[in-house]
Amino acid sequence: IRRLHDSVVNRIAAGEVIQRPVSAVKELVENSIDARSTAINVAVKDGGLKLIQVSDDGHGIRYEDLPILCERHTTSKLSTFEDLQSIKSMGFRGEALASMTYVAHVTVTTITNGQLHGYRVSYKDGAMEHEPKACAAVKGTQIMVENLFYNMVARRKTLQNSADDYSKIVDLLSRFAIHHIGLSFSCRKHGAARADVHTVSRLDAIKSVYGVSVAHNLLKVEAQDDDPSSSIFEMNGFISNSSYSAKKTTMVLFINDRLVECTALKRAMEVVYAATLPKASKPFIYMAITLPPEHVDVNVHPTKKEVSLLSQEVIIGKIQSLVESKLRNSNEARTFKSQKVPVQKMVRTDSLDPAGRLHAYLTAIRSSIRQRRNPKETADLSSIQELLDEIDHSGLLDIVRHCTYVGMADDVCALLQHNTNLYLANVVNLSKELMYQQVLRRFAHFNGIKLSDPAPLPELITLALKEEDKIAELNTNLLKQKAELLDEYFCVHVDEDGNLCWLPVILDQYTPDMDRLPEFVLCLGNDVDWEDEKNCLQGISAALGNFYAMHPPLLPNPSGDGLQFYKREIDHELMAEAQIAWSQREWSIQHVLFPSLRLFLKPPVSMAANGTFVQVASLEKLYKIFERC
Repeated sequence: IRRLHDSVVNRIAAGEVIQRPVSAVKELVENSIDARSTAINVAVKDGGLKLIQVSDDGHGIRYEDLPILCERHTTSKLSTFEDLQSIKSMGFRGEALASMTYVAHVTVTTITNGQLHGYRVSYKDGAMEHEPKACAAVKGTQIMVENLFYNMVARRKTLQNSADDYSKIVDLLSRFAIHHIGLSFSCRKHGAARADVHTVSRLDAIKSVYGVSVAHNLLKVEAQDDDPSSSIFEMNGFISNSSYSAKKTTMVLFINDRLVECTALKRAMEVVYAATLPKASKPFIYMAITLPPEHVDVNVHPTKKEVSLLSQEVIIGKIQSLVESKLRNSNEARTFKSQKVPVQKMVRTDSLDPAGRLHAYLTAIRSSIRQRRNPKETADLSSIQELLDEIDHSGLLDIVRHCTYVGMADDVCALLQHNTNLYLANVVNLSKELMYQQVLRRFAHFNGIKLSDPAPLPELITLALKEEDKIAELNTNLLKQKAELLDEYFCVHVDEDGNLCWLPVILDQYTPDMDRLPEFVLCLGNDVDWEDEKNCLQGISAALGNFYAMHPPLLPNPSGDGLQFYKREIDHELMAEAQIAWSQREWSIQHVLFPSLRLFLKPPVSMAANGTFVQVASLEKLYKIFERC
């Protein structure tokens, strides 16, 4: 047995405290919170390996504290072991900054209130490399961590995926931003003008980080108990309702303002949601739990990501019961809700306008299509396989698979980059074709979405026709006759009273524009050839594809030429509804449609000629133009 040298001990300890770049960011941000900052800015280069820079506007570090700032076990948070019983600060061990100096180059710039100038000093292996130098500085502290793990070759090799580490840092800052609504957080790549995290309110933070679909499907939860014989705690937060689902659980948990993980609580929440969500769907959960400091042991994990609670089982049981009751009592279980916009304000101003009226209808209702009740057999229908085989994808496949989404050019077209070329892509055409192909692939194996209120077919068809008409009654009767087929193969459920109750999930995390539901129902009744099996299945699939396609919302775009419409109407509520609809569509295009296109779409040959893809620029040609200039 031999005694290890201090430098070896410190580097081993540093590797445990600072496991990867996000660990360093967490420690620095928590120090900034302890310094009572109101704004915390983080800049990162190469995923944090080249540079982590954390700046705050807190109370700064005193000049006389700088010599021991980065020594191990030096801290301003406590002085005796008993202080741990009532600790409220994020940090307390005095290990984080010291650990960073053993595996990186650390530079601190700070100024305290009342000083005319600040001080800058660099640290290595827990000690100052030189005396603090006077310098210009803004209020607070800036800490730069450069060349992280420069002396730990094996660790550095395992962290070469800078994009992965940067996403972890963004996720961390996002979680802090959701909880600490009194603080302003920003996170960006070094040299970038735009921040990837920049939030104001809690709901804004959730919306900007996790998407509009989360923010629109949240339930507020609150619980408390002040019985000393069982548990003392307060909990508040937001949980997703049964209309929202994702592929993995997102749980943002703060206990006494400390960002932590609790496997037991997370598992308890997943058990509750398993009874309400479709298989493989996961919820979003944000909870802030407050307990007396003496009921929390914060010193149970090297990176402080876990804590131990007094009466933990009791607290988890009470929170689980509350969430279960909240979900059961909410009337939003997997629901679609139409926009609260008067029908006459959506697209037409004269409800008697006969434009688009259907003048003819097939009076002979045909029903020769074969019915199959065994779901295992349905997937083997030769007609479906033939329809799938007819999708003759073109040379556009490589563009779709490897394109980069740039942004929306107008209400219909998006800009895409592929290699050195820039394309305009018709989002409506692309989404319509994707939905059609997905309907064929998921045939007879759909998850269903229940409408909050059953929609009467006659009313929907009348809305589509814009006036009362015998066609509404005929179409309703036809769809009631075909209800068994629609339900079994496409999860379009029509009850015996002629009400539409369920719709299929065609693309995970996406719901169609329900203002287009009347048009979809009319199309089912009027445009589908119910006599021929293949034509029938193709017609229903096409109708669903058109309904679920990402059309522009019916309300004019308030960010474009449509602003004049709202100035005439002077309807702020209507304008707010339109802003939500348009922003939700743009989010869905970027975060749902294009990732799905890359995975699933086989672009047909027709897209090469019908204007779905138009090349607008080529880097090589631009260079030739520049050379001439």
